[in-house]
Amino acid sequence: MLNEAIYHRPKDNFAYAYDKDTLHILLQTKKNDMESVTLLFGDPYDWKDGKWQTETLEMIKSGSTALHDYWFIAVKPEFRRMRYAFRCTDSSETCYYTEGGIYASPPADISNYFCFPYLNQIDVFQAPDWVKDTIWYQIFPERFGNGDPALNPEGTLPWGSAAPTATNFFGGDFQGVINHLDYLVDLGITGIYFTPIFKAHSNHKYDTIDYMEIDPQFGDKETFRRLVRACHQRGIRVMLDAVFNHSGYYFPPFQDVLENQEESVYTEWFHLREFPVETHPTPNYHTFGFAGSMPKLNTENPEVKAYLLKVARYWIEEFDIDGWRLDVANEVDHQFWREFRSVVKGVKPDAYLLGEIWHDSMPWLGGDQFDAVMNYPFTNSAIDFFAKQGLSPEDFANTITNVLHMYPENVNEVAFNLLDSHDTPRILTLAGGEIDRVKLLYLFQLSFIGTPCIYYGDEIGMEGGQDPGCRACMIWDEAKQNKELFTFVKNLIEMRKTIPAFGNDGTFQIIAYDNEANTLVYQKQADNRRILFVINNSMEEQTVDLPDSFEQYCSELLLGTSKDTVYSREPIQLVQLNKIKVSPLEFRIFEFRNEEKI
Repeated sequence: MLNEAIYHRPKDNFAYAYDKDTLHILLQTKKNDMESVTLLFGDPYDWKDGKWQTETLEMIKSGSTALHDYWFIAVKPEFRRMRYAFRCTDSSETCYYTEGGIYASPPADISNYFCFPYLNQIDVFQAPDWVKDTIWYQIFPERFGNGDPALNPEGTLPWGSAAPTATNFFGGDFQGVINHLDYLVDLGITGIYFTPIFKAHSNHKYDTIDYMEIDPQFGDKETFRRLVRACHQRGIRVMLDAVFNHSGYYFPPFQDVLENQEESVYTEWFHLREFPVETHPTPNYHTFGFAGSMPKLNTENPEVKAYLLKVARYWIEEFDIDGWRLDVANEVDHQFWREFRSVVKGVKPDAYLLGEIWHDSMPWLGGDQFDAVMNYPFTNSAIDFFAKQGLSPEDFANTITNVLHMYPENVNEVAFNLLDSHDTPRILTLAGGEIDRVKLLYLFQLSFIGTPCIYYGDEIGMEGGQDPGCRACMIWDEAKQNKELFTFVKNLIEMRKTIPAFGNDGTFQIIAYDNEANTLVYQKQADNRRILFVINNSMEEQTVDLPDSFEQYCSELLLGTSKDTVYSREPIQLVQLNKIKVSPLEFRIFEFRNEEKI
């Protein structure tokens, strides 16, 4: 037993309140080091005849990576408080892991035990309930639809007539989105994430000039109000992109600094290093990256803070938007985000706050700042495995298991699971043009825990490299759309919505993998229904081993191969007991049912 590999801390993702009555407890140990782990716990005030009253519950192994095993249990302490320790057992010894150290037997002094002082309901992480059932669609407004040519900026090109560049315009606008809302409804979309819509100089609009005004190429405020209403009438939520880390070069306060230098009343609005302020060749002020056109805002300054919080409140109060996606969120101070959350939730308690953070984000996910972050660890793992073939099934299983254990379960349920975006190459390009690889990506994304997002046009097979190549005009000519891919994605979305075990109500677990065959088996489970996913990620037909309980519980095939475009059910044809053949880059999805909970 490797004692130094045993790890727990009574906070964050290792000990947290899942709901008002339930604590989730997690322990990390060396892989394959423990045969069992038991939670020893009790109320710290429950004593009889001078002896602390405790009970024990077996923990389950919730996942493994290349280095670690994770042990999990949900506990409902009667009085919402407890002290606890872990009894760890291998083939030859048992130890008790506590906050005070490791012991051969339970320590007598209760102060040695880990402590969860009290489960206060107000401290429970609570994201909006609607988010975990939402299917998002990301729209880059300049490139989705040109519905009102009268708004076209000077030099606008005919729709789709040229490759996208960092400077060209095609006239996308709000009316273009309104015109195609029924297309999104048909696909099954229930949430739209818009990249910035505020007045800006560029086509991407991440260089804001005025946070209180719509960019005139998109329309006016009344048109935007109509757009939000039209979305809500169709059951579609609306999330806007807020760029509070930095402004644009033409933001009036920054222009005032450039004109008046140290005499400007806005010098404390930015992080200026010296005077005179110079933008070239290298800016002598802090920026997004080293882009002189995007000066970093000083969110610790009371005036800046008041202005940005006014922005956050205004668009919710006036237009009833449903959430904010927060650009470069990790470079803004935590105190600003705490106040931001307080302001937004005070206006609309069920607004969704999504931070753009590409790394471990636990410091932002304690319930006082964001509801979720963009789940790039999920993205990178899925792309590397399915699209690029850069991970073995074992490595993929390890990374996904790590993703699932990075955050509390109630955080994972609303994690923003994207496959690509305006910042990355499109998935079909990453997959080398292989549509079947894209289908496997969508299958995994839409059956995973969290809230999935589709980047506009991916569902019809659009391609594009790194920014700006990934920002081409949406293809509306149906003759140029991959309708079979559209139908495939639509069917997966329908399954996610109608089968609880397939969607966000189902717990996720990787069952098996085969590095040589490049196959993966995982399951989703909810109550008495279980969905088994068998994936062949190779270019050759494979025979895949199924769980021993397969024949006992399996009733029918939900969806056959990646060639299927309908929600089909057909008899199961096994090669032999608990084995099935799967064609190259294809899959099987089986439904298990039992009158008793599995």
